[in-house]
Amino acid sequence: MADATILVADDDRAVRTVVSQALGRAGYDVRTTSNAATLWTWVSEGEGDLVITDVVMPDGDGLELLPRIKKTRPDLPVVVMSARNTIATAVKATQNGAYDYLPKPFDINELKAIVDMALSSPQRRRESGAAPTAGEEEALPIIGRSPAMQEIYRLVARLTDTDLTVLISGESGTGKELVARALHDYGQRKGGPFVAINMAAVPRDLIEAELFGHEKGAFTGAVQREIGRFAQAKGGTLFLDEIGDMPLEAQTRLLRVLQEGEFTTVGGRTPIRADVRIVAATNRNLRHMVRQGLFREDLFYRLNVVPIRMPPLRERTEDIPALVRHFLSRAEREGLAPKVLDQGALDQLKQYPWPGNVRELENLILRLTALHSEETITAEVIRADLAMAAATVPDEGRPGQDSLGAAVERHLARYFAAHEDGLPPEGLHERIVSEVERPLIAMCLSATHGNQIKAAKLLGLNRNTLRKKIRELNVSVKRGVR
Repeated sequence: MADATILVADDDRAVRTVVSQALGRAGYDVRTTSNAATLWTWVSEGEGDLVITDVVMPDGDGLELLPRIKKTRPDLPVVVMSARNTIATAVKATQNGAYDYLPKPFDINELKAIVDMALSSPQRRRESGAAPTAGEEEALPIIGRSPAMQEIYRLVARLTDTDLTVLISGESGTGKELVARALHDYGQRKGGPFVAINMAAVPRDLIEAELFGHEKGAFTGAVQREIGRFAQAKGGTLFLDEIGDMPLEAQTRLLRVLQEGEFTTVGGRTPIRADVRIVAATNRNLRHMVRQGLFREDLFYRLNVVPIRMPPLRERTEDIPALVRHFLSRAEREGLAPKVLDQGALDQLKQYPWPGNVRELENLILRLTALHSEETITAEVIRADLAMAAATVPDEGRPGQDSLGAAVERHLARYFAAHEDGLPPEGLHERIVSEVERPLIAMCLSATHGNQIKAAKLLGLNRNTLRKKIRELNVSVKRGVR
């Protein structure tokens, strides 16, 4: 539709000029204005084939105008652009009926592609949910306006009106659970519960009972009937954190639930409908685990319907000042003395690689707020603290640089911390040994292409002992795979 008319409303003359020239060269007729009233007059009079509007204008708000436009002309595509680059803005634009949302500054070629697509295909109308209020926007769940985070916001906004399964990947401390909560809080199931379970913190032999519940007498210690996380999350969202740590036997049960849409409790026989949205997260490379035989390929594709990759903090260092302000404000609200970081300190933070990501930054800010006596935190203070932290916990969180013992120690620390009300269940030694044995045997079998004689020699085990462990640990053996 090269002869289509595009209505552009933006307070910034430079933006209006750039958009007008670019779309004009593409053959479109472009009309521009700096205020919302003129845009509404054009739309209400039936002019224009597509609208491009800013959010903030001198006489109004483009997001507030959007529902009126959609009510009057429901088939008119509206593209919203804004320098207010928050997840709430992206979600509100999408839920109010915008065809697409573009954060400023935007790529003009991307805008042209969106315009071409909107005008060449029928507008897909969305069922609008309740948009975030101004109060919700002030208490944003995710901090950051970097280009990397803008892609996350746009993805979340597009998923609010769906129940699609989402797999969030990223290093530890990048905010995977925050995105999962945003998908729930802004989605169709926000009225239901958000239930999270960390697979790394649940003993292997209790995972199925935790997920699906169990009947009285189903196993030793099952003294009464208990409902599982699937039942607890009915009508809402079930967040499966650290899904890469789920044992293969539990993966099989989960796959069956995703395929059939129902489950049974451990020891039960009556099928129960699974009325939940699944959001999973991992800091591991599941594709690599699939190749190793440590994660079911069919389950991976069931979970990976919509993949979201959380960028590490080193890829979004421009967000560090905003994150620092957020953590300082939180510390002050919690009763700690107000503090500020000078520019040198912020520059120092931007140069650090952040192996622990946002969680590590948060811990640093809270630590300095509590322990540093001066109101202003300088670059020297930052350097000294980071050096001390590195000396105390060498190579913390850096994949490939830990010893096996350090990795196990961190896993055990998380496991014990997850049982705040008491000690973990008895039998810890056997469970931990089997957790280490299973990937070790699987890796050796993979390296020897399924040859159990070679694998037994590599492990230093008797062949019959290896066969027994393969059965006991349910290790998948793929012969002849190279």
